[in-house]
Amino acid sequence: MDKIVTLSDGDSTAELQKYLSSLTNDKLITVITNGALKGKQVGALIKGIFKGSPSNSTEGSNRRLLVYQHCIPLCESGDLQTEVAADIIGLLMLETHSLPGPSLAKLASLFVEAIKLGKMGSGKSLELFPTVLTALSACETLSYGKGELSGEEYKKQLINSLCSSRWDPKCVIHLTTMFRDVPMSSEELQFLVEKVLRMFTKLDLQEIPPLVYQLLLLSAKGCKKQVLDGIICYFKEQDVRQEEEQKHGESLDLEVQSIPQDQLRHVEGTVILHIVFAIRLDHELGREFLKSFKTCYGDLCPFSVALLLSVARIQRYEEQVFDLLKGAIIKSFKDEHLQQGSKFLQDLLPGHCSVAQMILDTVKNSVFGWDHVTQGLVQLGFSLMDAFGPKPGPFGKTTEGSSTIARTPTQLACKLGGQVLLQGFKMHEPIRGEILEQVLNRLVTKTASPVNHYLDLFSDIVISAPMILLESSSKVTETFDHLSYLPLATVQGLLKAVQPLLKVSMSLKDALILVLRKAMFSSQLDGRKSAVTGFLLLLKNFKVLGSLASSQCSQAMSSSQIQVDVHSRYNSAANEAFCLEILSSLRRCLGQQADVRLMLYEGFYDVLRRNSQLASSIMQTLFSQLKRYYEPEQDLLPPVKLEPCITALGDQVYLQEPLAHLVSCTVHCLLWLQNMRRTANPSAADSDDDEEEEEEGYESELQTILESMTRRMIKSELEDFELDKSAEFSMGSSVGLKNNIYAVLVMGVYEILMEYNFIKANYSKSRFEELMELFNRYHKLSEILKEKSGKGRVPSHKTPRSLLSLGFITTLLTVLFRDSTQSREEALSVLRSSGEFVRYAVNVAVQKIQHLEETGHTDGPDGQNTDRTFRFLCDMTSVLMWRYTNIPSVVEDAGKKEKRSSLSLLCLEGLLRIFTTCQQRYPDRMAQLLSTMDISEDNSEPDDGNVTEMNFFYIRQFQRALFTQLSGGEEEFNSKEAQLLVSILSVLSQQLKPSSQQFVQMITWTVKICKETSFEDSAFSKGLLSLLFNLHVFYKSPVSLLLELCQDIHSQLGDIDQDVEVEKQSHFAIVNMKTATTAALLVLSQVDRVLDEVDWLIARKKSQTASDKSSSGEATQTAGQQDPIEKAVTLQLGTLLTALNELVQTALLPGTCTITLLRELSRTYTILTTLVKYYIQVCASRHGALPARLEKLVKLSGSHLTPQCYSFITYAQSGESSGGGADEKKKKKRNEVTTAASAKLLRETTAIPNVIFSIEQYEKYLITLSKKSKVNLMQYMKLSTSRDFRINAATLDAALQGQDDSQEVSAISYSNKQLQRSALFPYTAD
Repeated sequence: MDKIVTLSDGDSTAELQKYLSSLTNDKLITVITNGALKGKQVGALIKGIFKGSPSNSTEGSNRRLLVYQHCIPLCESGDLQTEVAADIIGLLMLETHSLPGPSLAKLASLFVEAIKLGKMGSGKSLELFPTVLTALSACETLSYGKGELSGEEYKKQLINSLCSSRWDPKCVIHLTTMFRDVPMSSEELQFLVEKVLRMFTKLDLQEIPPLVYQLLLLSAKGCKKQVLDGIICYFKEQDVRQEEEQKHGESLDLEVQSIPQDQLRHVEGTVILHIVFAIRLDHELGREFLKSFKTCYGDLCPFSVALLLSVARIQRYEEQVFDLLKGAIIKSFKDEHLQQGSKFLQDLLPGHCSVAQMILDTVKNSVFGWDHVTQGLVQLGFSLMDAFGPKPGPFGKTTEGSSTIARTPTQLACKLGGQVLLQGFKMHEPIRGEILEQVLNRLVTKTASPVNHYLDLFSDIVISAPMILLESSSKVTETFDHLSYLPLATVQGLLKAVQPLLKVSMSLKDALILVLRKAMFSSQLDGRKSAVTGFLLLLKNFKVLGSLASSQCSQAMSSSQIQVDVHSRYNSAANEAFCLEILSSLRRCLGQQADVRLMLYEGFYDVLRRNSQLASSIMQTLFSQLKRYYEPEQDLLPPVKLEPCITALGDQVYLQEPLAHLVSCTVHCLLWLQNMRRTANPSAADSDDDEEEEEEGYESELQTILESMTRRMIKSELEDFELDKSAEFSMGSSVGLKNNIYAVLVMGVYEILMEYNFIKANYSKSRFEELMELFNRYHKLSEILKEKSGKGRVPSHKTPRSLLSLGFITTLLTVLFRDSTQSREEALSVLRSSGEFVRYAVNVAVQKIQHLEETGHTDGPDGQNTDRTFRFLCDMTSVLMWRYTNIPSVVEDAGKKEKRSSLSLLCLEGLLRIFTTCQQRYPDRMAQLLSTMDISEDNSEPDDGNVTEMNFFYIRQFQRALFTQLSGGEEEFNSKEAQLLVSILSVLSQQLKPSSQQFVQMITWTVKICKETSFEDSAFSKGLLSLLFNLHVFYKSPVSLLLELCQDIHSQLGDIDQDVEVEKQSHFAIVNMKTATTAALLVLSQVDRVLDEVDWLIARKKSQTASDKSSSGEATQTAGQQDPIEKAVTLQLGTLLTALNELVQTALLPGTCTITLLRELSRTYTILTTLVKYYIQVCASRHGALPARLEKLVKLSGSHLTPQCYSFITYAQSGESSGGGADEKKKKKRNEVTTAASAKLLRETTAIPNVIFSIEQYEKYLITLSKKSKVNLMQYMKLSTSRDFRINAATLDAALQGQDDSQEVSAISYSNKQLQRSALFPYTAD
């Protein structure tokens, strides 16, 4: 060895060559091996060998090859030190290019063999391979087998055989690294990338990130989309497998998971970081990544969502990513919505992939240290809530009463944003501060738009993590400072939400009280109202020792509040002082505006129920306030002073004291306390006597006052209140206003006294007679008000909201209709004998339910308590149902027929309102509502457990009632009642499952009714047909139904050509002369729906074709079988065209109907055009034959629709311009045309050119398709004449005879007025 080194250092190469020739190959190899293992001078040795082996001699080149062949395995063996191996490879690299072609080929084969046998474990010597390949491709020719190949071709063969062979999983990463240095064509690269991606599944999870890193570096050469798709696809599969294992793991008792979850998530996190880093450096990669999701959200999965959110941290992609995600979410919800609403689509397409679920999964996965995703999640959550939250209505009014259930796609998207933020808040500490800050900022700044969704989120955060929130309580305190400037609804929501925190944090409570005290003296009315709201909330929630347990108050509390309550046991004495102090603050409000006082009166009852120890101070407050307006002198009438209740400002009169509400609050509080005392201790003898006496004192005094008020209010005539028939009630003058206010106050007092006396009467006849006296006074006054307000120019104002409580109304209805207790019979007959009183009771009930439906609560005691309200609803339902079904309107005596039949109607209206309210506000408790309704005795009771049965039982009851209505004659038919019954049926039928047998029965029954009923009542027929369509959509596609209806409409209204006799067809008797126009409009709206579905399907197929084209290249479909979606689309359109063919020939009335038809026609042609464009795209990619069905469809459109369309246009125009024969008439008519009519004309005339344009577009694309598919589709199309000038011969003759030749032109009339007006044709005639 030393000799070789010495000789190579010397000058004579000849000696070195001579010495090397003297050594045998084995000897040489041993020398190299020993040198390498010792690590001494091996570099010099190899250099020496190369120096003494000139590559131009055969011997030299063979010796060189020998060195290569020996050194490569030597480096791989792992016996050498790392530096030594690196040195050797470096030297070999330098000399590679001097090797002759055959030697290079041998070397390359050596590498390939080693890789195939898996001997390239350490991958050290692989660095040499790219150099060998590069040198190879530079060779001119190489012998290969029996022939010759160029170096480039030879290299291609090598790479091919390499990628086709089996790789050892250990060397995948080394190989990928190596290929980065190999020059390759795009096909070779694609081949290689596919091979590496296939290897993913054979590797250990831990080896994936480095491999991904190498792949991303390799993607700089190309194949970017393929690399990204492959990586995402791999993780998508892993996630699915992992989920399956978790699902089945519990049942199979798998001890070992093939993929541990945390390991998978950490690997995913690392890979995401690698990809984001690569995208930062290579914007082309970023563009490819986003492009793949733009077409279709079906490719999304939790991993790719996380990846998108991480990419969003790169500024240039931020906006794009969030737009893309928001678009995907809303589209996913819309698609789901469309699919849920149509049986046709459900049958055609498999289940729906939910983007929302993926996003929630991403949030769940991000707990494994994905810090790079969390920031994106927060941004996504807020951008969803901002974009899709409730919008302000007109004039900044908020539209939603209280939060209803999320139903529409936008509401669902907004709810998803909230879920993402809430989950994020629970899981990740670093983002909590930011989420909280952003929510509170929005509550403070978004005063113009509704913030219910942020309030809901905030209250969820408080409930889920009260202790965490206390750490950032300073942010909440800051928000308190803005309280007096915020809208009242926001303040109420905010305070309700923070209420659990106030019990734990003294500092928060103190801060709030300071703010509320300031607000008490705010110059803004809203500020003062906010203060009252806040104080009342505090009073409700800080218990004073000795107050009744909250269970008795039936108030649900969340678990966190109960934990929190534990800490506040010690300070109930402090609570008492605190509450009394607040009460004294609130007393100041009694001198403020009516609105503020009103809030106080509405709040006191709830406070009392939650905090019964405050009774004496609350009652004293109310008592002293009531005394101000009470006339103590027993002989004076009336017993209340109305003067101080109003105040004048300038010439305006305002209400100062809502007296009726004050009395109401006092009465309810008094009754509740007496009730409590009765239930708490029937033998009252064991509490402090003084206190007892004091309480008894004001109680008895109050009772005396109320008794005296009752007595004197009965005696008072209207004149005593200065309200008799001659009084003025117009809202325009101050006197009228004053009288109106008085009237409302007096009516309110009457109502409260009725309620009080009913409860106190305990079913005594004489007391009930007093109650009726009160009612008669009330009724007289309300009649005068109705009469007077009806006369004025100002339209009649609504009847004032009744002050009776919902609970009382429920009791009252029950005793009026259902109480059959013998002992009460006599007393109740007093009430029952007055038809007016019974009607009044039902009317108030309907009014209360309506208020509940609109706002989610009612006024009066328990109005805010949803559980009790729901209980009242249940009771009311059963009473109204019993009243309606057991006393049919026919039985009601003829004398009072007008009034009495409307009692049944009122009951029905009440039922309808209850059902809709329940469906909107308590959708999951509908079954409960139905099961509590009492079933009439004669029927066998259905099984409670079966909700559908229950529901269907009621449906049958209402069906029977409707059938009775319809089986009478036309003059017996009560349209209003029938409409209400149909509405109730449509609400109840929404509860049936479309798959159930009952649903099929329901739809069969509806079809039968539509076919057999021939009443000429358009409102009823509209309701019935709407019900039919709404049911039919969940049963099957409605196109065949539409076709039958169109034929009926055609035969009823006649043809546009009066000479044509339409064959009389009547599938549905409900369509007759009177109702045909209504039916036509409904049919057209259904046509629109079908077109929506077809449009959606075509769009879906288009995006599928596009993605198939980019991924696979070749289509799998054979010409013989047609895709089910394409088939369904063609069939739907075919039936629709036939239906429209009927309508287009119908003599519809000019106006809305005609315009709607024209609109639907132009839409139909637009969608036909879309379909044709889709087939053009298919022809371009598949070169298959066109389906025969499509040809039939085109033929149908050419023969059955287009010609009729043109004649319909002519008909529509003649209808529009008809009405004047001679010129004078025309002129006169022109002058009469008002602006409204001209606007209408404009509307009509835009519809016509739109139809013509869409027909022509359709024909244009048909020509393109004909060329592409080599099928002449235009043979079915007749060219239109609607565009041409038409010379009207008769007019021309008349013109020639009567006038000069100069006016010949006027005979030419151009059919399309709109086009005539635009200056397309300069020579149009007038």
